[in-house]
Amino acid sequence: MSTAYVETLEKGRSSSKAVPHRKLLVDGRHVESVSGRAFKTLNPATEEVIATVAEGNEIDVDLAVVAARRAFEGPWRTMRAADRGKILFRLVELMKQHADEIAALESLDAGKPIAGVLRQDLPAAIDTLTYYAGWADKMTGEVVPVRDDALTYTVREPVGVVAVIVPWNFPLMIGMWKLAPALACGCTVVMKPAELTSLSALRIGELALEAGLPPGVLNIVTGPGRVVGDALVNHPDVDKVTFTGSPGVGRGILRGAAGNFKRVSLELGGKSANVIFDDADLDAATKAAASGIFFNAGQVCSAGSRVLVQEKVYDDVVARLAQRAQSLRIGDPSDRATSLGPVISEKQMKGILDYVDIGQKEGASLVTGGERVGDRGYFLSPAVFANVEHEMRISQEEIFGPVVSVIKFRDEADALRIANGTAYSLAAGVWSRDIGRVQRFAKRANAGTVWLNTYGYTDVRLPWGGARDSGFGREHGSAAIENFTEPKAVWMNLNV
Repeated sequence: MSTAYVETLEKGRSSSKAVPHRKLLVDGRHVESVSGRAFKTLNPATEEVIATVAEGNEIDVDLAVVAARRAFEGPWRTMRAADRGKILFRLVELMKQHADEIAALESLDAGKPIAGVLRQDLPAAIDTLTYYAGWADKMTGEVVPVRDDALTYTVREPVGVVAVIVPWNFPLMIGMWKLAPALACGCTVVMKPAELTSLSALRIGELALEAGLPPGVLNIVTGPGRVVGDALVNHPDVDKVTFTGSPGVGRGILRGAAGNFKRVSLELGGKSANVIFDDADLDAATKAAASGIFFNAGQVCSAGSRVLVQEKVYDDVVARLAQRAQSLRIGDPSDRATSLGPVISEKQMKGILDYVDIGQKEGASLVTGGERVGDRGYFLSPAVFANVEHEMRISQEEIFGPVVSVIKFRDEADALRIANGTAYSLAAGVWSRDIGRVQRFAKRANAGTVWLNTYGYTDVRLPWGGARDSGFGREHGSAAIENFTEPKAVWMNLNV
């Protein structure tokens, strides 16, 4: 598939011709699902079909796991680690060569503004793969001097066959967060992209084969989570599940993984607090707060959906946020001037609008937005709620859309109480010129990442994850190496 494929998808939106069809990737071959069934993938900006995708089931999953196990026991695990790294570096170069195509595909399939994909999603995916390609031959053990008559040391070995289950909000970037370290560690993978956004994963699978990835090392089975995802989680020959998505699904994965005690890592929801004290740089703070909730139409696990503002500057910050919300350009994701695209689906749109109604019924003041824009595509005007009480549902529950709750606080202790007062603990931000204050907040915030006088940045070299309803385990950095390897102790008797 080349750039012509993306052009065909775009033209197919308004033509009567048959739309392109995408198959599963199993054991190095593009194959139809055993049932022959397929599902449609829609452009969220137009609601038109852009492709059909093979719909996998339990049998397809079993075939993919068998292929992954064969590749794990054969060419991939026994290959020199440096050679694994070279293949991954070749994939990096292929992704760079096809960057415009991959970005256009991601934008079209997920409704993401192309400017954001080119600025963040694609560079982050390439950086992640580059970083872990370099790790491939650097996973060392250590000699542990236990006693004089023995040589005792440790090695790290790949965990085995990994089920990679990817969400729809950042299919390319989060997919690579999981795929790159798993492959670098010598694991083999069965990936299940989100049913709503399968196209970029299938394209990366094609490029991986072109880069020299042996058959069976990367398998991609598309289809509904309740079928394909459940089959992977329950499969007795899957050794590890890595999942990003909702807390409800995460709990189901834990139950299913208990069957053979699979290793599991979960990155789940968030209701992150972005705290603005009255001595903060309000221009910088409100600009970052708006970006922190409205980027990707609020469909971000670490979105700063709760903006906590000290009493003295509360009205000023509310006005500034409303002005920024009203200034965002909503429209065609393929237009580089667009800053806010559609949400992913009609279901997601209706759920967000329900929360807008809930917020108003609870007594919060809708300052701006919260309405559908147009009658084609899943576009919403970004919503700013003022006079939000900490206990309200819009303050406690993850909306996963462009809706921000602005909450008033009195002092440092009050801000920390509110910030820590949800079931989530993924991320938090704090704005103040008082260095001691921001450091105290960072120390006491229940969050895996805390941003001080900034918001939203991530890097593959730093650990990423949370606790409680935000999941457990960490991605990125050396933590991801631990996710996909097992330590082994070796004891050699020297008195022989």
